[in-house]
Amino acid sequence: MRRITRGAAALAMATAAVAAIGTSSADASDRTVFGCPGGAVCIYPEGADIHTSNPTNVYYSYGAHNLSNQFGNHYVLNNQYGSANATAQLCNGYNGVNCVITIGLNEFGYYNLTPINSVVLNRP
Repeated sequence: MRRITRGAAALAMATAAVAAIGTSSADASDRTVFGCPGGAVCIYPEGADIHTSNPTNVYYSYGAHNLSNQFGNHYVLNNQYGSANATAQLCNGYNGVNCVITIGLNEFGYYNLTPINSVVLNRP
């Protein structure tokens, strides 16, 4: 009887440990990269260094986001999480039309945003 009780207790502790690991890894606040919060796509100031500046535009929701007053070269960081299909796109038209650049999960680049009028966050 004592062996069964110990086995049940060990199983309960292992289950609790797995559940605790699952909830802590889903916490987006631990995924801030270059000042960009986990789960977001960020645009940095024109000409700024991504390593020493904070983003000026932060987008969390999926879909198209229209830009205004974004000219010249900017870093754009895709700090979403999940599957590799969590991409961001830079589009010449408003409302996500005529997308010309795709930024993969956990990637960033330095882009001329003068012709870009919207950014799209794609659901994984």
